[in-house]
Amino acid sequence: MRTARLLRRSPVLVALCLAALFMTVPFLIVVVNAVKSPAQYSQDGPLSLPDGLYLDGLKDFWERVDYSRKLLNSVLISGSVAVGAVVLSVLNAYAIGIGRIRGRTWVLAFFVLANMIPQEALVYPVYYLSKQAGLYDTRLSVIIVFTVLQAAFGTYLLSSVLSRFPREIIEAARIDGAGTWQVLWRIVVPVSRPTLGVLLVFFFIWTWNEFLLPLVMLISNDNQTVSVALGVLQGQRLMDATMTDAAALLGVLPALVFFLVFQRTLTRGIAVGAVK
Repeated sequence: MRTARLLRRSPVLVALCLAALFMTVPFLIVVVNAVKSPAQYSQDGPLSLPDGLYLDGLKDFWERVDYSRKLLNSVLISGSVAVGAVVLSVLNAYAIGIGRIRGRTWVLAFFVLANMIPQEALVYPVYYLSKQAGLYDTRLSVIIVFTVLQAAFGTYLLSSVLSRFPREIIEAARIDGAGTWQVLWRIVVPVSRPTLGVLLVFFFIWTWNEFLLPLVMLISNDNQTVSVALGVLQGQRLMDATMTDAAALLGVLPALVFFLVFQRTLTRGIAVGAVK
């Protein structure tokens, strides 16, 4: 019985191992080349192991782009967007999924449409509005834009989740004298915490990887994010192969650390959603 079960699962395990291999090998190649000297890279190629730790590429990139400031900007923007988008999504979804506002179908269709609009179509309107509001070239402008964009997806997802929220729990809380805000923050939010944790992780990583709108909205060097700094420096052709790998490593490492720290939250949220 156990052998038959293992045989049935083996294709899935093999497929997962191959997928993990395809995702891990490129990252390992980047790590290896980031600590390799340009001379060894030119002589032995990108697949050779380094003779020693060559950290000048990491150091030069860190100093050239003022990486500590770019890292602070990216963490501040991504963290603010993640928290703000989750809060806004909860408020919207509570009104749509539990409050049952009028025109619920049309409101959800609006949020779905907002998710389908390409960012290229938003560049000029966002640029013009930020200029008129005096927010151009500020981190606040990017935070506002991405909070709204991410909350559109979060609202659509949470609305479907909260529409199936047990009405008996809400009615019991209201009989005990709980108001609308008390039901939201003391009952709905704690029960939905796994789903909110998943959204928080996704919003942070999605915002961290954004490039186009931050490139347009943040033109000063002091306000740029890590992804914009990588693109600008690469476009100026100021980096060799090893420094490019060092830049890629420093660009993805904070997001990877964030993902690993909140991996348990992500796994718990997905498992709870699968059980539901």
